Amino acid sequence: MKRFKALDVFRGMTVCLMIIVNTPGDWGKTFAPLLHANWHGFTFTDLVFPSFLFAVGTSLAFVQKKWDTLPFPKVAVKVLKRTFIIFLLGYLMYWFPFMKWTPDNEIVVKTIGETRIWGVLQRIGLCYGFAAFMVYFLNKKQLIYASVMLLIGYWLVLWGFGDYTLENNAVRKLDLFLFGKNHLYGGDGIPFDPEGLLSTFPAIVNAIGGYLAGRYLLDNQVDEYQKIAKTLLVGGVLMAIAHFWNYLFPINKKLWTSTYVLLTIGLNLAILSALIYAIDIKKPAMNFRFFEVFGKNPLMLYLFSEYLLITLLFIRPNGEESLFSMIYKNGFTWLPEYWSSFVFALIYMLICWIVGWWMDKRKIYIRV
Repeated sequence: MKRFKALDVFRGMTVCLMIIVNTPGDWGKTFAPLLHANWHGFTFTDLVFPSFLFAVGTSLAFVQKKWDTLPFPKVAVKVLKRTFIIFLLGYLMYWFPFMKWTPDNEIVVKTIGETRIWGVLQRIGLCYGFAAFMVYFLNKKQLIYASVMLLIGYWLVLWGFGDYTLENNAVRKLDLFLFGKNHLYGGDGIPFDPEGLLSTFPAIVNAIGGYLAGRYLLDNQVDEYQKIAKTLLVGGVLMAIAHFWNYLFPINKKLWTSTYVLLTIGLNLAILSALIYAIDIKKPAMNFRFFEVFGKNPLMLYLFSEYLLITLLFIRPNGEESLFSMIYKNGFTWLPEYWSSFVFALIYMLICWIVGWWMDKRKIYIRV
């Protein structure tokens, strides 16, 4: 079915962009659209992660009918097992290679007491698990009500137990209380995890949005133009709500605010509509084979990109400079500043694509 192809392309575009924005040659020489907003606000890059969660939700639309024929204990085991494996893969990724360099260029063991608990894959795993159980127990209308409650409830919690600043938000307060500063991300200058526990709850709605979109596209046997029109209309309404709510609750990726959720779901619906038009309606259909390669093994290719990056950053052939830095400086800095960083990211992404192409040619599709 072509509709499966559109969703494969959507997933593939998301993974492709995730790899590009995660691997610039030099973070200080990166084009602005490929950077996250510093705090409040929104950039092109801020759309990538929620799009992956949206894609996770669309995949639930394909398995939900199979679950209807299975007893709940069997479904629960499948969901919990997948949630645990994805979470564990993410946790181990931040611990890998279980060693670190000291300021004196010595290798020491990286203890479990200083590992980051939360992260991208951990959030994906938890959102999948929560969304899967909600999909199993709730009908479409109940899912919408539950999503509204999650978004409004999260707004009230952030408003009532802190403010919307980096230092004094409720997400950071809860993570510090439960896990301590050594287990949190420190890239913003202080211990604060943009994938923290509390902000995972509104992120579940991104997956629910993907599921509801997938179910609509699968269940409604109506004219394709009508499907696109309704999908675009819903997306436009969500973006309008996000715009006006933004005056009270700022759009913020690192806090994963409710306005950010609505904006990204709205944009995802618009993108998915465009893909359906380009693949299902336009004659001749546009060729998205490049992105399909990523879409057929999304999780494994993302993991490959991250583990390869960590390895390149860890290896120091001369004991001081990382292999990553040496490759970039010796192979790319002859280009103009910002272009050298961007071209490095593109080539790195293409290396991951070649791995995906090889897997696809041999019909190797790894599902966690």
